[in-house]
Amino acid sequence: MPTKSLRIPTPDGEADAFAAFPDGAGRHPGVLLYPDAFNVRPVVEELARELAGHGYYVLVPNLYYRHGRAPVVELPGHIGEEDRPKVFALLMPLVEAHTTERVLRDADAYLDFLAAQPEVGDGPFGVIGYCLGAALAMRTGAAHPGRVAAVAGFHPGFLVTDAPDSPHRLLSRLTAEVHLGLAVGDLTPEAIGELERALDAAGVGHTIEVYPDSVHGFTMADTDAFSAAALQRHWDRLLPLLGRVVLGDPRQDQ
Repeated sequence: MPTKSLRIPTPDGEADAFAAFPDGAGRHPGVLLYPDAFNVRPVVEELARELAGHGYYVLVPNLYYRHGRAPVVELPGHIGEEDRPKVFALLMPLVEAHTTERVLRDADAYLDFLAAQPEVGDGPFGVIGYCLGAALAMRTGAAHPGRVAAVAGFHPGFLVTDAPDSPHRLLSRLTAEVHLGLAVGDLTPEAIGELERALDAAGVGHTIEVYPDSVHGFTMADTDAFSAAALQRHWDRLLPLLGRVVLGDPRQDQ
C-alpha cells in the first residue's frame, strides 16, 4: 500500500500529514480522516491503510501541527487506563487551543490540498473522524456543503456541548449523509435527541447507533478500550456509506 508523508500549507503554517492510497495508476475518491485526541500514530495510520485498500486516497493531518510535528506528545506504545490521566494532562491544552476558527481554517486547507493531489478524483469527499475527530468531521461537513458527501464519526466527543458554537448547533448547511457510531455512554439520551433534531432539521440522511458492549475509543487497538467486534461494526457501517455516497455505487448497501 503506497503511503506518503506530506506538508499541507495552511493560513497558520504547514501541517504535516500522512496519506495512504491504492497501488497502481488512476485517480481515487478522497477521504479526510481526523484522528482522535491522541493524534496521528501507527494505529491511525493502519486505519488509513485499511481504508485505502478499499479504493480511497486517505489524508490524515496532524491536528496539533501548530505545536510541532507529530507526535507532538509522546505516547506509550499501549495506552492503558493508568496512562490516561497523565496523557490527557498533556493533551488538553492542545485540544482547547484547537478553536472552531482554527478547525475551519484547517478544513479549508485540507480539502483544497486533497483536491489538488494527482491521485485524487474530481468527485465529492468523505470526511471521517474518531473521538475529537468526529466533531471536526461534522464541522468540516457543515462548512463545505456540496463538497463533502459523507460524514462519519466514531466514539465521538465534543459533538453536543453548551457552547454557542457546539457542532450540533451549526448543522443547518450540512448536505452530507451522516453515520455516528457511539460507544455505550458516549452521549446521553438527551444529547442524542438534540443531535437527531439538528440532523432532521438539516434534512440529511443519517444514522446514530450505539454499538453494543463498547467503550469510548473502541476502534483504537493501542488502547484498553479496543474492541475487535466494534471495530468490525465500524467498517460494516463506514464502507457502505462511502461506497454508496462517495464512490456512487448503489451495490454497496446490498
